[in-house]
Amino acid sequence: MNESELKEEVVKALKEVYDPEIPVDVYELGLIYDIKVFPINNVYILMTLTSPSCPSAGTIPGEIEAKVRAIEGVNDVSVELTFDPPYSTEMMSEVAKLELGFM
Repeated sequence: MNESELKEEVVKALKEVYDPEIPVDVYELGLIYDIKVFPINNVYILMTLTSPSCPSAGTIPGEIEAKVRAIEGVNDVSVELTFDPPYSTEMMSEVAKLELGFM
C-alpha cells in the first residue's frame, strides 16, 4: 500500500471514532489537524479536542491509536494532542455542521 492509500485508510479509521457527547466522528468534527505517513508505514496524527477539559480526553486519543494500528500494514502510530490552535466550530466539515444544525 502506498502513502496516499494508507492515508485514505487512516481517514476511514478516524471516521469510526466518535466523541461520546457528539454524534459526529472526530475527522468530520475537525479534531484532526494533521496526518503524516513516514517510511515503513509509521503514522503520525496531530489532533485536538473540543476543549482542554473534555471528559473524553483520556479515551479518544487511545481509541484513535488503536483503530489506526489495526490497519493492515501500519507499523507504528503516534498520536499527539495539542490545543494550539484552539478548536472552534469553524473547523468542522459541512457534513458535521449539517448534522449538528450549524447550517
